[in-house]
Amino acid sequence: MKSLATAGAFAALMATAAPAFAGNLVVCIEGSPESFNPQLTSNATTSIVTGQIYDQLISVKAGGSDLEPSLAESWTVSEDGRTYTFKLRRDVSWHSNKTFKPSRPFNADDVVFSFERMMKADHPYHKVSGGNYITFNTKLADALASVRKIDDYTVAFTLKDPLAPFTGILSHQSLAILSAEYADQLLKAGTPEQLDRQPIGTGPFQFTVYQTNAIVRLKAFHETWGERAKMEARTPKVEDLIMPISTDAAVRLQRAQAGECHIANAPSPTDREAIKASQRLNLVETPVASSGFVAFNFKDKPFQDKRVRQALADAINMKSLVDIVFDGTGGVTGALIPASLWGHNPDLKGHPYNVERAKALLTEAGFPNGFETQLWALPVTRPYMPNGRRAAELIQSDWAKIGVKAEIVSFEWGEYVKRARLGEAKMAMFGGIWDFPDPSQIPNNYFTCNADGKPSPSNIGAWCNATFNDLILRAGQITDQGQRAELYKQAQVVFNEEVPAILFGSSSALLAVSKSVEGFTPAVFGTSRFSGVTVP
Repeated sequence: MKSLATAGAFAALMATAAPAFAGNLVVCIEGSPESFNPQLTSNATTSIVTGQIYDQLISVKAGGSDLEPSLAESWTVSEDGRTYTFKLRRDVSWHSNKTFKPSRPFNADDVVFSFERMMKADHPYHKVSGGNYITFNTKLADALASVRKIDDYTVAFTLKDPLAPFTGILSHQSLAILSAEYADQLLKAGTPEQLDRQPIGTGPFQFTVYQTNAIVRLKAFHETWGERAKMEARTPKVEDLIMPISTDAAVRLQRAQAGECHIANAPSPTDREAIKASQRLNLVETPVASSGFVAFNFKDKPFQDKRVRQALADAINMKSLVDIVFDGTGGVTGALIPASLWGHNPDLKGHPYNVERAKALLTEAGFPNGFETQLWALPVTRPYMPNGRRAAELIQSDWAKIGVKAEIVSFEWGEYVKRARLGEAKMAMFGGIWDFPDPSQIPNNYFTCNADGKPSPSNIGAWCNATFNDLILRAGQITDQGQRAELYKQAQVVFNEEVPAILFGSSSALLAVSKSVEGFTPAVFGTSRFSGVTVP
């Protein structure tokens, strides 16, 4: 499936809009949404869309790292740290569509439904749309004992053990609140999957149409609680939010330069100076916390040998790769947690470039002449990997020097994520951006296993290391930040020694934003909201 790429096609899609940009905000994005239910994905591209439609109980304040109330007005914690009681916001309206008109506002039933769908294997919605709840399964499935309605506007979450980052986890955009009433109607109609395809939320924009791999259209929801509360940052200031899709960073930038997009997401770092020099655009750089890597598939026999993984890490001239691919904006690292977060281990500098040592390690492992494999190249632009294809080519060239022949493979982004999570990749570029200000997110999501030894959904290499798991688990169960930071540092040492993945550098998130745009605050954690934004 190809993304929209020509100006003619773009114009045709935009033809249904009002006169050019009259009351419209156009944001060019880099990939298609995996789903319209954020519970089913941790994909940042999907969150750009769903983050405008849904709300969580708690959110991260735009442009910072502080947590703030959202659908929950306040919360208290029991003395034993195991029960969190949330007071819910009243008079919050739900969206509607052609088949659903809500009869009541948001209440505790919606919170209980949203979490019990993910928690309970016998819930009628649990297996709908595949039932793979990425964030919940990774962060809360083993920790959450119950979600209980106290009254219509009070809900209690009880944990099996104290969990230090719990409120931060609830701010994750994947843990959105869905309408229980809408779900009941669809279940009775025999179409439960529509809950995840035709979204109903409480956010500032509501869904209108999605043309596969081409465009997403949303419209302002003026009954949203943020507008009623006169909160500028949560009030839709444009009538339509239009999101054309193009996987090509150069095409997105061209559209922005031509005035076809107000905001172009994730331009290439190589275009930074061109954006700075533009009469139409501003370059917006945001120091997001992110981590990117090539993950090894531990089901593939060569990668079960640590010497092979070490050899492949040593054979990459990572400084040269980062200089070229990140265009001088990134830095080599051996630390899974970035320097912008507490818990970062500054002593880990990355694997030294040493071709001769790499050859010797391969020989010791029984591969004196190397071997053939595949390397999956990230198909979208991310702060942790601005150009997956170019990075793959550089790695391919470096590995050829030690006899390893790597075929470069890639897919459309949604397909790439799906196949990688199914374990199809021998080696794949992956990564993540922190959605809340706690070090636990990426280590938990991508490199842990549950109590039964099952890898977390985004652990595409299926690496399960008891020492690493224990350190990460203990770090999540205590509240003292100094002690937690030390445990995360120790976990990163284990990661560095075991090499389940080869880390890249990281750089700021880039946006090309029209000089006419006002009120836009890019997110440091999670994805940006487009409420509060105005255009001419």
